Amino acid sequence: MIKRIVDISEQAYLHVSNKQLNVVKNGHTVAKIAIEDLGILILQHPAITITQSVITLCQHNNVAIIFCDERHLPLSITLPLWSGHSLHTKVLKQQIASKIPRRKRLWQQVIKAKISEQVTTIEQAGMESNKLRSLAANVKSGDPENLESQAAQVYWKKLMGNKFRRDTKAEGINSVLNYGYSIMRAMVARALVGTGLHPAIGLHHKNQYNGLCLADDIMEPFRPWVDAIIYREKQSNPKIQVTKEIKQKLLGMQSQQVVYDGKKMPLMISVHYLVAQLKHSLTETYKPLHFPKRLIE
Repeated sequence: MIKRIVDISEQAYLHVSNKQLNVVKNGHTVAKIAIEDLGILILQHPAITITQSVITLCQHNNVAIIFCDERHLPLSITLPLWSGHSLHTKVLKQQIASKIPRRKRLWQQVIKAKISEQVTTIEQAGMESNKLRSLAANVKSGDPENLESQAAQVYWKKLMGNKFRRDTKAEGINSVLNYGYSIMRAMVARALVGTGLHPAIGLHHKNQYNGLCLADDIMEPFRPWVDAIIYREKQSNPKIQVTKEIKQKLLGMQSQQVVYDGKKMPLMISVHYLVAQLKHSLTETYKPLHFPKRLIE
């Protein structure tokens, strides 16, 4: 089942009644949503009031809650510690015990998939991609030559121009990229928690202050999906900013049809299959990961 993504960008009071999220604005209930149907809840406005019961029920239903800062950009994600999976402790011990060589092989697959998706985005934009294809073909276990970084230098210059610099604190295109990536990050983190894996224990990312290292690892191949949407928007509006229309397009990514292991399905569903494979490879026997592929229009 595809879970709903709800983005609240105005002052509101959120409470629970009959296991439904009630959204109240100016004293009037404007929406009632069954919490079991929610996947991600995004809270943007600084004057949103949310009750403890909303947060608790969301955690019981594995709903990722994203809190935004004063710039309306995602700042933090709230996820359940153990209710997402009944064998969390067992899976966590197996995850921690997974060997470094296996993690490196999985990271190799992630980077190959990421660069391959960069190729798709570049080719959809009508540009040549031979250098990126070559880099994707030569990624080794653990990516010791850091071909991910080499690919990024080629990729961003082609897609956004020589003057573009990826800066998470900048406005304009960078702020839109931040918003899109945060949606993908929440989608992956939610799926990881649902399998019993802990999103803080990464394959490659190891920042001790980052509670979503594994989510950041697995979302890497989905970044070019966001980039493709923003590139198209940029063609008609070079001064692109985070707007309601752009948010709707980015939020819609999770319900778009993709190809996963030869079958068509929504992206959100395919990610659950992907992280189930990841869990098997980390906690049981190693198997190559299958990443979703975009349907080429």
